[in-house]
Amino acid sequence: MPHWLQLMLDSFGPLLWAAVAFTAPLTLLSFAFGLTVGLITALVRLFGPAPLAAIARFYVWIIRGTPLLVQLFLIFYGLPNVGIVLDAFPAALIGFTLNVGAYSSEIVRAAIGSVPKGQWEAAYSIGMSWSQAMRRTILPQAARVAVPPLSNTFISLVKDTSLAAAITVPELFQAAQRIVATTYEPLILYIQAALIYLALSSILSALQVRLERRLGRYGGFIEARA
Repeated sequence: MPHWLQLMLDSFGPLLWAAVAFTAPLTLLSFAFGLTVGLITALVRLFGPAPLAAIARFYVWIIRGTPLLVQLFLIFYGLPNVGIVLDAFPAALIGFTLNVGAYSSEIVRAAIGSVPKGQWEAAYSIGMSWSQAMRRTILPQAARVAVPPLSNTFISLVKDTSLAAAITVPELFQAAQRIVATTYEPLILYIQAALIYLALSSILSALQVRLERRLGRYGGFIEARA
């Protein structure tokens, strides 16, 4: 068996374990928390009082205007200077959550803004409150618009988690780095890590296409009934 193939077979288990144990949880938790932050931020910017809306805009401006890697370094290496010490995984989770929250807030804000004002008026005309109209009428329609870009954000997040290796999170890419340090075969190991990321992204992209098709059929059904 060729040396490179044997090396890839031997390293596949540790790399896959790192992906399952760290990359996947970090991605899922960051996206879930980030989407929650994004929804709240979008609602504050659209409907909140001016001071809170200004704070939300400032948060989005800061996060979108600085590199994700710098944000991770500030949280993990910078906060200890002011007495806030975080382990690597929580620091990465906070960093990715804030980053996803800022970008997803713009997606959600645009999606809510795309819903015609007549939908608000129709909801109010049948006695719905603001919260009921938002929950039952506006958000379901906005979700159709938001799902494709949010899916792209999720796929990008899978790849961005490799940056967590820079703050010592033992995820997929750092697992590859550790094996490289003992085998001195960076080309083979980094290609293998890239292939695993590629496989994960390809699976998620296929699921995204299926989800968009289902939403498209659902949207067509709603429009036909209307």
